[in-house]
Amino acid sequence: MIRLDKYLTLCGIGTRSIVKKCIRRGLVLVNDNVVKNDDLKIDEEKDVVIFDGEKLNYQKNIYLVMNKPGDCICSTDDEEDGTIINDLLDDFLRHRKLFPVGRLDKDTEGLLILTDDGDFCHKVISPKKNIPKTYYVEYVGNMSEKEMQRLREGVKIGDYTTLPAKVKKAGEQALEIIITEGKYHQVKLMLEALGNRVTYLKRIKIGDFDLPELGAGEYRELTEEEKEKIFSGKF
Repeated sequence: MIRLDKYLTLCGIGTRSIVKKCIRRGLVLVNDNVVKNDDLKIDEEKDVVIFDGEKLNYQKNIYLVMNKPGDCICSTDDEEDGTIINDLLDDFLRHRKLFPVGRLDKDTEGLLILTDDGDFCHKVISPKKNIPKTYYVEYVGNMSEKEMQRLREGVKIGDYTTLPAKVKKAGEQALEIIITEGKYHQVKLMLEALGNRVTYLKRIKIGDFDLPELGAGEYRELTEEEKEKIFSGKF
């Protein structure tokens, strides 16, 4: 069961204050009856809700995949500019109060999942679940096989020692790194600990799910098969 005003907000009609006004104006029907009580509890799976003559389709949770561009932050602050929420999502999705599943730094690009499902988010980002996240990294410095082995064993960043990573060369000054954690600036700090500086960072995979062919800032909904791929990856 869900309050009628919240239902309308989640369907993208508008903010809670806007939908309350619409309800009081008699623009909403529930099972063919005009309803002017905004805190009415309805069954979102069975009740038929019509707004301004059109039947609404309720979606309990939303799961998006985005190719995050650089120079865009993962903040969910409604008042902040330059965020993925305010600058890239449409009005309907902003009303859904989506949040990133594992944030990417401002200058980090690539695969980003957005949802309003807290349980889904926890399962993806929890280190206990061991869901691997794969990054493509370009750097300045020297990365010998000995140094890559240190990354595979875990390196100390501040007062924390990282869990073992999977590392392989991806070019003369590039690596592919797979980790199961998501500490703040983790990949950058891992390379800094070995005397290197990251110049470009892109997340390209979560679990067995690869970044789709999306332009920078583009997004779409995840399919059920893709959600399964996220959880099927083994480290």
